[in-house]
Amino acid sequence: MHIAWIGKKSPFCGNVTYGREVTNALLDRGYQVSFLHFAQEETAADPLFLGCQEVSLPCLYKSQVYTIPSPKASKVLKQALQQLRPDLVHASLTLSPLDFLLPEICEDLNLPLVATFHPPFDGKRRNLKSGTQLVAYQLYAPFLAHYDRVIIFSQLQRDLLVRLGVPRHKLAVIPNGVDVLKYAPGTSNLKVRFDAQRLFVYQGRIATEKNVEALLKAWKQSEMGDRCKLLIVGNGPLVPTLRPFYDRYDGILWLGFIANEQQRIEILQAADVFILPSLLEGLSLSLLEAMACGLACVATDAGADGEVLEGGAGIILNTHRVTSQLNTLLPLLRDHTEWTMLLGQKARARVLERYTLSGNISQLEILYKEVLKGTQAYVPHPSPSSL
Repeated sequence: MHIAWIGKKSPFCGNVTYGREVTNALLDRGYQVSFLHFAQEETAADPLFLGCQEVSLPCLYKSQVYTIPSPKASKVLKQALQQLRPDLVHASLTLSPLDFLLPEICEDLNLPLVATFHPPFDGKRRNLKSGTQLVAYQLYAPFLAHYDRVIIFSQLQRDLLVRLGVPRHKLAVIPNGVDVLKYAPGTSNLKVRFDAQRLFVYQGRIATEKNVEALLKAWKQSEMGDRCKLLIVGNGPLVPTLRPFYDRYDGILWLGFIANEQQRIEILQAADVFILPSLLEGLSLSLLEAMACGLACVATDAGADGEVLEGGAGIILNTHRVTSQLNTLLPLLRDHTEWTMLLGQKARARVLERYTLSGNISQLEILYKEVLKGTQAYVPHPSPSSL
């Protein structure tokens, strides 16, 4: 089967990771994959995407959140699909105006069209940001109804889109998956490097919806001591605002964006606790990666993250009053090592049960075959463990 994958390779974000991991896994299973991605100029082949034929789609601007294609992007895309002649098109939607034209383009070319819809959400609509994000769902829903299938990450997300008019039979819940052989508990000497007995980690964008300041305030107020360190891994617009007020004198180390995947894995393998204080999420790959590495995980119930940790696989916070909740939790997580180890074991077990990349790809294969056969009903299949 030949799949034309439409997505982006940069700047680094969950969408980029999703595209890289899924397309590489499909290649490993013998599929032919062409990768069509947005670029402001011709780019060299990325070693992380080797094996894919690449096509650059012209764009005026792209960020971690959205993409503005150039006026000729739709023409370039249509011509590329005519030349590639894939069996199926899979668009990892980049919040671009081109997303709205894809159903018409693929219908003209008689190509089945699958989308993955990534935007974060808070199903309980408890804050201004979640109300703003709802507008994106309202804007997209009429167009998603014209895709052959739309992949989302949780039942909450499906219920929201159904309420907005997307036919239920077109929605397939296939959660993100992690390579549990690569992301696994291991040894690392980073605690020595950071002079720490206990390491806490946040990994992600430093942006308003991630609510990182709530974590930083709680850490500073909790006076965690000299031998506890909080690592902030990632970059974003709020770094210049936050970093001067929360620094190494508080035990907070700003590591910035780390491009090297193995270095990120080593950080997780050295750490004890992973914290994600977001106001909005889809299904955080960073959270799943930390769980797979056996960290005790704390996350808000934004998006699907609460589903991931429910039933004892981690600690779930309400998106309201995150700082006060963390003020209580941080000292407990510092002092009770056996508890955090148990939480880490449960987190790893949950990923093996539900969120392996192998299971994700197996479900995706079934969906592709059903779309090509014109099947209307998609029934999620159990995710097989990759061990």
